[in-house]
Amino acid sequence: MTVHPVTYEVIRHRLLSITEEMRVALQSVSGSPTVTEATDFFTGLYVPDGSFATMGFQVTHEAPPVGALIRHLGSTGRPVHDGDMFIGNDPYVGALHQNDVQMAGPIFHDGQIVAWAGVMAHETDMGGMNFASWCPDATEVYQEGLRIPAVKLVDRGEVRDDVLEMILAATRLPAALGLDIRAFIATLNVARDRLSGLFARYGADQVGTVMHRMIDETERATRRRLAELPDATVRVRDFLEHDGHENRLYTVDLVATKTGDELVLDFGGSSPQAPGFINATRSGLTGGVTGALIPTLGFGIPWNAGLLRPVRIEAPDGLVCTAQHPAPVGSATVETIWVVTNVVQKALNLLLAASERHAPRAQAVSSGTMATFNLGGVNQFGERFGLHLLDPLAGGSGAFASQDGVHAGGPVAVPMPAVADVESNEQVSPLFYRHRRLRPGSGGAGQYRGGDSAEIALTLRGVAGAEALVMTHGAEVPNSAGLFGGWPGATVEQRFNGESLGPKPGRIPMRPGDVFEVSWQGGGGFGDPKLRAYAAVAADVAAGLLTEEQARDIYGLGADACHGATVDPDAPGQPLGPALRLVEMEDGFEVRTIAGAVLSRGTTRWRSGAVARTVDPTSHGITLHEDLTMTAFSCPVSGIQLAVDVHRRDQSPLDDLELHVPAAADPTPEEHGGPQ
Repeated sequence: MTVHPVTYEVIRHRLLSITEEMRVALQSVSGSPTVTEATDFFTGLYVPDGSFATMGFQVTHEAPPVGALIRHLGSTGRPVHDGDMFIGNDPYVGALHQNDVQMAGPIFHDGQIVAWAGVMAHETDMGGMNFASWCPDATEVYQEGLRIPAVKLVDRGEVRDDVLEMILAATRLPAALGLDIRAFIATLNVARDRLSGLFARYGADQVGTVMHRMIDETERATRRRLAELPDATVRVRDFLEHDGHENRLYTVDLVATKTGDELVLDFGGSSPQAPGFINATRSGLTGGVTGALIPTLGFGIPWNAGLLRPVRIEAPDGLVCTAQHPAPVGSATVETIWVVTNVVQKALNLLLAASERHAPRAQAVSSGTMATFNLGGVNQFGERFGLHLLDPLAGGSGAFASQDGVHAGGPVAVPMPAVADVESNEQVSPLFYRHRRLRPGSGGAGQYRGGDSAEIALTLRGVAGAEALVMTHGAEVPNSAGLFGGWPGATVEQRFNGESLGPKPGRIPMRPGDVFEVSWQGGGGFGDPKLRAYAAVAADVAAGLLTEEQARDIYGLGADACHGATVDPDAPGQPLGPALRLVEMEDGFEVRTIAGAVLSRGTTRWRSGAVARTVDPTSHGITLHEDLTMTAFSCPVSGIQLAVDVHRRDQSPLDDLELHVPAAADPTPEEHGGPQ
């Protein structure tokens, strides 16, 4: 169907406006600080096959899962009527984990489904062994709370009270969950009402055509964006520690191959699925990829399912990122899914950095983990309460190619992060904040510093006691990776009454006077710290962001020229980051540093020509798992730091960026081993 260009733009912008109205409706009706003040939710509009045509700017991880719920309904062959709404939260159907409750409703016109509206939000408790449905002791998904595959909650406009009663019977917080479900219904009703009005004005066929065209145009724009990046193979690994049972180390391994206007993301080298609750299902893997892909590659492009069409995700079943039933997956969102986002973010930014046009947009990894704190019990009024604290979204963002990262800037997967006011959290729970502030020096060191994270200290007031559930990854893994010689951000530090906690202490009884403290990961740094301008280091010290000792030991008090060597920031060749150049010659090409050192010929695997040294990260606020070590690579002439790699002790660091340069001899590719 042909749509006039002006009409197309009017309808397109109205669809985006409807998506924003859905957000307003959700936050207006919900009583949960997770939704009303923080950003752990999603709204969007879908075409009939479950592809999202619009999405809000909250959690990008959650765009594909609602589509999976829609596709599951289609696969069952169940009748779907005007006014129906379906609820689900099953990770083995399409959700990320059981706490992420999703609802979808069809939008009909003349007896045909023209679109679907979808909503999703984190609910504090869905049953299970532990309050908040995070169950470190779980060995199978049955122990982690109620799973709803895809159930009709609203039948032709009438709420099925029996289904709602069954769902609320499973949770420790029925009032809170019940109010949020009512908010979901209100959100879908707003979408239905607004879309019906749009159909009446422009015709359902024309609106449907616009939705499909929006996705098609984004696909074309994404393919153009990919074609602008160099063809390459990028290898990235990140790790997470402790599966809830033992402090084992797990690997998320990505081999990204970009060819022409397509991108293949191969996770086949990742660890086998865990016996504990850190696993993600394949829906979680897709969500993790989306969380990095949309904001990193999709700048200037309308966000919808077209961004995913040129991307193929490959991974066999049974990995930590493709767990098979009945593996526990309760903490997937803050564990494996988060780490999937980290590796995709780093891989895409390495590609951007190797593109002359897009290199200024390159960014180190942001806020590489989310340390979870939940608190539950009975408040001073004798009522059961529960709080899922979203303050950990205030981790530091990664440094950019030409500027520092944002302090407390948050994760890349949440484009518009927000956390509840201190007073709001204290109002809905018997918490008292002793402080919420930035943690100086937590951002990764670099020519441009990663953003510092925030830190908090909490205690109780007004109650005899409560139960906290504390868990994280990234206490012994620096997940906020730096780029091109920049250091990772500091690791998570959790303390209870002054004593350090491990990554997953689990349930902790709290009494008045007890103090829980936590600081989160800062963003990764960009470039060698000793390339940072003296004035910038002095300003950091004056602002209290660095101590004089850190300025001296890490930054060498700052320098406008690195290490006294002769370096040329404008050295000829294609930049591969701030200190490396790809130089074409008559008989091939070589990789040189800006000091003139030749590191490799005929391949961009330059690490073999650099000076490697094992580094001690403790002065950077980094604690390492016993199976990990860190290696820094430097220019043999100037000493400029080119990379800081985190890797297993029994494995060599990866040559992360291998450009497919036509003039190059075809080097023997590194063997890509099995699960690590």
